[in-house]
Amino acid sequence: MTKLSLAKMAAAVGGAALALTAATGVASADPMDAAINTTCTYPQVMAALNATDPASAARFNSSPMAQNMLNSFLNSGPEQRQQQLQSLPPKYAGIVERVAAVCNNY
Repeated sequence: MTKLSLAKMAAAVGGAALALTAATGVASADPMDAAINTTCTYPQVMAALNATDPASAARFNSSPMAQNMLNSFLNSGPEQRQQQLQSLPPKYAGIVERVAAVCNNY
């Protein structure tokens, strides 16, 4: 179960990084649209995660599976990212949003 949770967290982190570059415009847009369309890189996402949630970053860094999932997420197209985020447990949404809000600063 821990590996699955860390894997989901990886997707969340990838989504978070992605959320930072949210498109402006429609007020009713899904908050994850930014994550789906992100231009953040893996190093940017990790720097943002380390800065915003060191405890989660430590757990993430100890899971090669989570790291692979984040790489996969960032290398996927918008449709695949959207599917991955739809399966993300709600408890990781906050992490995604926080990381996405700052990843382009790194």
